[in-house]
Amino acid sequence: MPNRRFAVADAPTPDHHVDATDDTLHYRWDNAIDPVCTVDPGTVIVFDCRDAYDGQVTPPATVKDLLAVDADGHPLTGPVAVEGATAGDTLVVDLLAFEHEGWGVTAVPSGDREAGLLPDRFRDAHVREWDLDTRRDGTPVATFVDDDAPDVAVPIAPFPGNLGIAPGEDGAHSTIPPRNVGGNVDVKHLTAGSRLYLPVEAAGALFSIGDCHAAQGDGEVCLTGIEAPMSVTVRLDVVSDRPVDGPEFETTGPFTPSGHDEEMYATTGIEPDLMDATRAAIDRMIDHLHERRGFDPVDAYVLCSAAVDLKISQVVDAPNWTVTAYLPESVLSAPE
Repeated sequence: MPNRRFAVADAPTPDHHVDATDDTLHYRWDNAIDPVCTVDPGTVIVFDCRDAYDGQVTPPATVKDLLAVDADGHPLTGPVAVEGATAGDTLVVDLLAFEHEGWGVTAVPSGDREAGLLPDRFRDAHVREWDLDTRRDGTPVATFVDDDAPDVAVPIAPFPGNLGIAPGEDGAHSTIPPRNVGGNVDVKHLTAGSRLYLPVEAAGALFSIGDCHAAQGDGEVCLTGIEAPMSVTVRLDVVSDRPVDGPEFETTGPFTPSGHDEEMYATTGIEPDLMDATRAAIDRMIDHLHERRGFDPVDAYVLCSAAVDLKISQVVDAPNWTVTAYLPESVLSAPE
C-alpha cells in the first residue's frame, strides 16, 4: 500500500473527525452558518475534504466531466467553532498531517470563463489526471496518467488551498477571493508543520477548510494546482496577545519543488504593469516548453500551474517591473 500520508513527527492522536458530507459542507463564507461542532482551544481535528470540483471529476478525468461540474463554490468542510474565541483574538492553526487518495487533476477552464492567467491564449478546456503514488529516489512525485502525455515528475507537497474563518461582515461571501480572515489564499507553503495565524472577526472563529492541492507552482496560473481530495489534521488554538491584521504564518517550505536549491530555467516578463509582466513571463515559459522541450502548449500551461514558481524580481526600477518564472529542471523527467 503506498504511503499517502504527509505528517509532522509524532503527530498527536486526533480528538475529533469531521467527515465531508452534505451536513458538514458549505460553499460560501458566512458567519450565520451553524458550526458542525464546538471544541476547546488546543483540540486536534481531522477534516475530510473534497477536491475543488466537489467530487464531480474523478478518474478517469475528462473534459466532459469538467464542463459538467455544478457547484456554488469551493466545498469547505466545517465550520468548527472554538470555545471562547471572540473578535480581536487570533486563531492559531497548526497543520499537522495530510493524506491524499492517490490521484489528482489539473484543469484549464474554457476561455469564455475568462479565468486563469491566459484565457485569451487557451480557449478550449483541458484536463490532465495525475498519479500521486509514483516515487523517484524514495521521493513521492506526481506524474501524468496518460501514456501520451509528457514525462514529468512533480514533487508532492500537500497543502490546503482554501482555509480560513468566518468574516465579521454579515451575509454570504464567495469562496473564490481570499480575505484578511483567510480563505482561498493558495499559499503552497502551508504544508505539514506550518502554523497559520488568522484574525478572529466572528464569535467562535468558525474555521473551515478545503480545496487541497498535492502540489502547485507559485502563481497557480491555469487556475488550478494538482487538485486532490484529502484529509487534513489540524490543531486549533486561540490567543489574545498576538494580534494580526491578515494571515501570517511560520513554515519550513519547501521553497522549491524538491525542497533544496536545484537547477532552474527561468523566463522574465518586464512591463509597466505587474500582471502584464506576469503574463509575459508565463507566455515565454510556455513557448520554451513547447519549442525546446516538446510540450503541447496547453500541457506546458498545466505544468506551469503545477510546478513553475513566479517571483517578483524588482518593483523599484520605474517605469518597468520584473517578474520571473522559474522551472525546476528536475521535473522534466520520468521517475526512475
